[in-house]
Amino acid sequence: MTLTGNWSYPTAIKFGAGRINELAQACKDAGISKPLLVTDKGLAGLDITTNAAAHLKDAGLGGQVFADVDPNPNDKNVEAGVQVYRDGGFDGVVAFGGGSGLDLGKCVAFMAGQKRPLWDFEDIGDWWTRADSDAIAPVIAVPTTAGTGSEVGRASVISNSDSHEKKIIFHPKMLPVTVICDPELTVGMPAFITAGTGLDAFAHCVEAYSSPHYHPMSQGIALEGMKLVKDNLPIAYADAQNLEARANMMSAAAMGATAFQKGLGAIHALSHPIGAVHNTHHGTTNAVCMPAVLKMNATQIRDRFASVAAYLNIDGGFDGFCQFVDEFNVSFSIPKTLSELGVENPDINKLVDAALRDPSCGGNPVTMDADNTKALFEAVL
Repeated sequence: MTLTGNWSYPTAIKFGAGRINELAQACKDAGISKPLLVTDKGLAGLDITTNAAAHLKDAGLGGQVFADVDPNPNDKNVEAGVQVYRDGGFDGVVAFGGGSGLDLGKCVAFMAGQKRPLWDFEDIGDWWTRADSDAIAPVIAVPTTAGTGSEVGRASVISNSDSHEKKIIFHPKMLPVTVICDPELTVGMPAFITAGTGLDAFAHCVEAYSSPHYHPMSQGIALEGMKLVKDNLPIAYADAQNLEARANMMSAAAMGATAFQKGLGAIHALSHPIGAVHNTHHGTTNAVCMPAVLKMNATQIRDRFASVAAYLNIDGGFDGFCQFVDEFNVSFSIPKTLSELGVENPDINKLVDAALRDPSCGGNPVTMDADNTKALFEAVL
């Protein structure tokens, strides 16, 4: 282990019930006079979205909404959003929703002022330095789910509509200038979305903690994030109105995305191509993949997760933790295989190739190759 690292931690977060009422002021503080509210198709007509837009309108900020965002946002969504942004003369973005709305909103704010194509800014080496950083618009992020943690991230996951691959677009200035975490916005989530997004946060923490990279701050955040999910996701799943559990899950989501600066791993390397090709729910796909990945990584993480199990009051060390994960998934009716999730006739060789190209590979404690990656896909399919 090399005791070196490049570290960056989140932005200003306004956390608490009712703080959506501070949205207009957050825009003004960021110098945004005409924000474009970007959200996904499923949220566009809901009260939480129309109320947020009305709040902006009442404050003299317009209240315009762009919602042509797919569940797995793609380059065509980005292109459409950028066109609306440019044509409307907007000067900032309110990214509103779950991972899809947040990722798309951040990407629109990033790309609106760029002259190079989207894929020139993929998270490869120093490609982010190609961007005109002065042309990146400010973002206010408002999560309405508790899972991806995109509100505290410096990247967006965007699907290539031609190759059906998920790509990570990265720039440090994609980090929202302000985040409003209001747990009241998550109360209306269906139980299966509560479970899938919550298990996404759990996967982020598990993979960050598993990563061999050196980042003790992320390590501690990942550990506490796992505890918050373990203690609160069952409550939020069973009682949609429990605001305390909802708030703790919002914290866990932000913590997971903060922690995975330390790295992700095989869970995400598998779930990214599966989601891109088969349009599965990202967090649920992560949950399906987690048991097989833990088993593959056992030689490298057994001792580490024995300590996790002790902190989480799980008996049996690493094996007990794995049993807990299995039972946790069952308690939320998570399918045991991707076939049960709707993945039909997969091209395993193409999925393997895509997984091995995914940046998440680099954070897996066991080096991923064609053989063990194919074995993982066969185990989860």
